[in-house]
Amino acid sequence: MKVMLKGKYGTDKSAAASASATLSAAPAGDLRLKASVTDATFLRCASLDGLSFSLEKPGSLILDFNVPKRDVTFQFMNSVCLAEKLVSLTYRHAWRENRTALDCSVEFDPANKLAVNYALPTGCKVKYVYAHGEMPRRTVLEPSYDLSKNAWDFAVSRKFDGGDSLKATYLTSTKILGVEWSRDSKINGSFKTVGGQKILRMMRERML
Repeated sequence: MKVMLKGKYGTDKSAAASASATLSAAPAGDLRLKASVTDATFLRCASLDGLSFSLEKPGSLILDFNVPKRDVTFQFMNSVCLAEKLVSLTYRHAWRENRTALDCSVEFDPANKLAVNYALPTGCKVKYVYAHGEMPRRTVLEPSYDLSKNAWDFAVSRKFDGGDSLKATYLTSTKILGVEWSRDSKINGSFKTVGGQKILRMMRERML
């Protein structure tokens, strides 16, 4: 049986710190059991806050149980080949919150992909994904259209040598520009930061 423990620590915009840990085990076959806790579980005294369990069969099934909310989320995934194109389907339902979502994506080729998300009660969203270039230097464009809001969203991301990646998003409904800079490197370490002009200035200084 394979057992793995993963921890995470971070801060939000108000500089408040948060921590979480996940213990996963694969007792038999391709089934995986996971137990997750957050700092809320042990903040003042031992409690059920932030505690959750999940049973996962990769690529097929995920069952999540949120202990404090007593809510169960079902997720089923499947992929089929139609007209030589890969079509992926994902169905999710949160029992207590009564939320349902259906995702469908079609991969035309390694560079072009179309995805449709329909969720109750929020509505339908369509996204097109175009990837240009080869790894590790790859640029990805992701325009999307929200039918319920009648609004476009745009995202562009770029990966760089050394494990750095930069992602910019623009929401036309709120006119908010977001920038995310992350690094995933065994040599230089890993981090993720979200902001705006400050991150762009840091990235520009690093590349000079």
